[in-house]
Amino acid sequence: MTKHVAVLMGGWDSERPVSLKSGAACAAALVEAGYRVSEIDVGHDIAEQLAALRPDVAFNALHGRFGEGGFIQGLLETLRIPYTHSGVLASALAMQKDKAKMVFEAVGLPVAESRTVSRQEAAREHVLPAPYVVKPVAEGSSFGVIIVKEDRTHPPQELLREDWPYGDRVIVERYVPGRELTCAVMGDRALGVTEIIAKSEAFYGYDAKYAPGGSEHILPARLKPFIYQGIQMMSVKAHLALGCRGISRTDFRFDDRGDGEGEVIVLEVNTQPGMTATSLVPEMAAHEGMSFAALAKWIVEDASCDR
Repeated sequence: MTKHVAVLMGGWDSERPVSLKSGAACAAALVEAGYRVSEIDVGHDIAEQLAALRPDVAFNALHGRFGEGGFIQGLLETLRIPYTHSGVLASALAMQKDKAKMVFEAVGLPVAESRTVSRQEAAREHVLPAPYVVKPVAEGSSFGVIIVKEDRTHPPQELLREDWPYGDRVIVERYVPGRELTCAVMGDRALGVTEIIAKSEAFYGYDAKYAPGGSEHILPARLKPFIYQGIQMMSVKAHLALGCRGISRTDFRFDDRGDGEGEVIVLEVNTQPGMTATSLVPEMAAHEGMSFAALAKWIVEDASCDR
């Protein structure tokens, strides 16, 4: 019997547009791979929808706090519907960037010095010497990220906006100059390392991630072999330390200025990497000889409960 896959997409978080694109692309790939597919634009009645539909597998193409933070994973565990990507604990840990950094430090992974404070405190004074980065504790797609440069005399006042939608706790983290690198893990195996060069922004922000031509992806990244392999090993270590399952993607900064081997810093682990036409994980899989349909099939066949 053909396996019935419900692709969960959309939702109501700030990453809804990206999730809709990821979900549509994955649904098309799964049809190509031979599955029976139902596309679900997730609303607050998702429990009732899933209970009525009873799919064999839920393909989680949601992004944002509800889709990545353990909430939908807990619901799927309760309904006993096998699902893709990471489970409740790993999803919640990875989404809470300050907690994830504590886990990384505990297993010896390099992270940048940081403090977690209220956004009011971060707007009142420079919590760290500039340059530094301010980012919400629990957001993806670079929403709410502010880079404070050396010449900025006042802390970022945009944090005090009445319509600030990204929560009251932020991480203030030492800015690491250099190159943006990322590496996906599939199961317990690292894929290739990609360097990301943002075309129109100072960093790999939302437009660089999702606008056509917003960034250049260099795969494999032009790195010395021991740096390249070290990033692959750190990606697997971060994936396992958080307890991730299925696919994850770890982001890094590599300061290669001057002499020596440079500083590599782990930024964060994404347990629900984008699966759009410009996304990194499908590119990495293609570099390994795996089509988009084959990648989507692997993710579905990896699905389970008790993740």
